[in-house]
Amino acid sequence: MRTSPICLVTGAAGFVGSHLVDRLVDRGWRVIGLDNFLLGRRENVADAVKSGLCTLIEADVNQIESYTAIVRDLAKDSPIDMVWHMAANSDIKAGTTDPDVDLRHTFLTTYNTLKVMRSLGCRSLAFASSSAIYGPHDNELTEDAGPLRPISNYGAMKLASEAVITAALETWLERAWVFRFPNVVGSRATHGVIFDFFRKLRGNPQELEVLGDGRQAKPYLHVRELLDAMLLAWDRASGRFNCFNIGPASGVTTVEYIAKAVVAKVAPNARIRYTGGSQGWPGDVPRFAYSIDRIRSLGWTPKLTSNQAVDLAVDELAAEMRQ
Repeated sequence: MRTSPICLVTGAAGFVGSHLVDRLVDRGWRVIGLDNFLLGRRENVADAVKSGLCTLIEADVNQIESYTAIVRDLAKDSPIDMVWHMAANSDIKAGTTDPDVDLRHTFLTTYNTLKVMRSLGCRSLAFASSSAIYGPHDNELTEDAGPLRPISNYGAMKLASEAVITAALETWLERAWVFRFPNVVGSRATHGVIFDFFRKLRGNPQELEVLGDGRQAKPYLHVRELLDAMLLAWDRASGRFNCFNIGPASGVTTVEYIAKAVVAKVAPNARIRYTGGSQGWPGDVPRFAYSIDRIRSLGWTPKLTSNQAVDLAVDELAAEMRQ
């Protein structure tokens, strides 16, 4: 086990970022967290801040001069050992109407984070990537699958981010961990199909509109297991470029299954209305299957199936919305 580092987390108050901050603090790491609070919430990291091990700063990582100044000031006594870059646009559909959304919030946040790291001499990066980089494929997706043809601006900008990371490895970056997420669910969610269904039913408890035919089928992973996998990979994978798919124990979950689970939980009398078509929206990959053999080889074993992850997340979001 490495000596506990000082690390920077971008998107620290968001869905995955806040869970990551909690885990790092639990390990005794000192965390500098940055968030622009477009979606992140201070209450998500309130306990971490109270611990004294987390400093939370409101900042826009695309404001490069202020970003650099903030991080340089916080690291003046103790250099930052590594960066966990979680900040990105999380609304894939938004990028279909305004492609600049993913350019700004998905790619440029990565590009600028690398610039700041280089200026500070920080040479280790963990990056939240996505299954969206692959695009449609008939076969099970492995980390070496190709050609890579993303069909959303979000996927394209995540892929571009991976490319600029590997380019940095050629010249100055010493080590990178790239985690390709499936659909991640759980408490503190700010987006995603479960969150959207809850929001729609709050607006109209009589009917739930579901985009597509409900047959879209993808792997869903609970955020708790995602963090288990990421931290284990950080502990055990020691190559220069460490790239992993992370997914559930088995199976995929249909949108129909999720719709019925949410309706049963919050509005049992609601009618489910499907808009039709195989895609939920342009850029949506309606179905894929993930290989997680590479991260399994490190000793990580997920406990929840895709359906079990969804069921747990539905319960968690229902409890949060009652508060």
